[in-house]
Amino acid sequence: MLRISLEGVGKTYPGNERPSVDGVDLEVQPGEFLCLLGPSGCGKSTTLRMIAGLEHPDTGRITLGERVVDDVAAGTRLDAERRGLGLVFQNYALWPHLTVRENVEFGPAVQKLPRAERRDRAHEALATLAISELAERYPSALSGGQQQRVAIARTLAARPQIMLLDEPLSNLDARLRLEMRAEFQRLHRQTGNTMVFVTHDQFEAMTLATRIVVMDQGRIQQVGTPLEIYNRPANRFVAQFMGNPPINILERGEPGAAAQRIESWFEARGLDVASAGIRPEDLRLQPQLAGPDALDLQLEVSALLPTGGSWIIELGDGTRRFFATSQQRPEVTCGQRITAWAASQHIHLFDRAGMRHQPLEVAA
Repeated sequence: MLRISLEGVGKTYPGNERPSVDGVDLEVQPGEFLCLLGPSGCGKSTTLRMIAGLEHPDTGRITLGERVVDDVAAGTRLDAERRGLGLVFQNYALWPHLTVRENVEFGPAVQKLPRAERRDRAHEALATLAISELAERYPSALSGGQQQRVAIARTLAARPQIMLLDEPLSNLDARLRLEMRAEFQRLHRQTGNTMVFVTHDQFEAMTLATRIVVMDQGRIQQVGTPLEIYNRPANRFVAQFMGNPPINILERGEPGAAAQRIESWFEARGLDVASAGIRPEDLRLQPQLAGPDALDLQLEVSALLPTGGSWIIELGDGTRRFFATSQQRPEVTCGQRITAWAASQHIHLFDRAGMRHQPLEVAA
């Protein structure tokens, strides 16, 4: 297991004014499952490709273990094939004329290992992914999930200490994505490899990662465990990017009854903040349970949306929409006016720059 270190890493593609990756500092610990998460164009895949050696930075330094693989100032640049990394991409890139076993043996063959050792490694990797029965089939006879498992087995057969995965599940349907997420978790526990996983899917990141790196516009917005990222977002971007349904944001100075209520609630507590966020699961519909410091909002139910295991309740004040969620069927009807509320400790506060404000308990 190796540590990955990025120091001041930047990359700007020709013809672009804005850097794709802008001064990234990051430490990936040995044996960690780290997810790079963010919207399209945020720089997550470019960061992964620079770690892999498929792209080289314009600034900064990248270290794998004790070995410097990229150092712009010193002129150091190690090619991808010499870094000893395992790569799994969105495109499985299996050789169509080779059987599954021959595809899995390809990595050890490139390493010039003896035939017997190549066979042993392929057998072990196929068994690890529970696809030994597919060994003599060709890729055209496999489903998407089976092809993905073969691509992972091929990477495992080379026995890398670091695995880099660039949106490997994006071509699969919802059920296969769920199965493969469980497969990646099991694989990480079994191998102990350092894994860096790129995704734009927050659900994937929340369920897989030991730590998440949220990126936007080439910069790291926050690094933390899944629960730290969700429960204590560093800024409004992270708060709004994480969560489905999205967090409810109330702005100071906006029109509408809800905005006027948040304004008076801020003033009563001497809060010099620009906005507040309430997660849908923290917006409650039983006013009799609200504490004395709760924020209460007069809203109208506009829609009840069953999702199977839970309900989404859409609310409004005539100006904007809010979302609440419930694990039980809500005892409200469309068109009904209700008092929704949130406890003070569940309200996220942001300053005028969009950064997280001091905890409410301190400010109150």
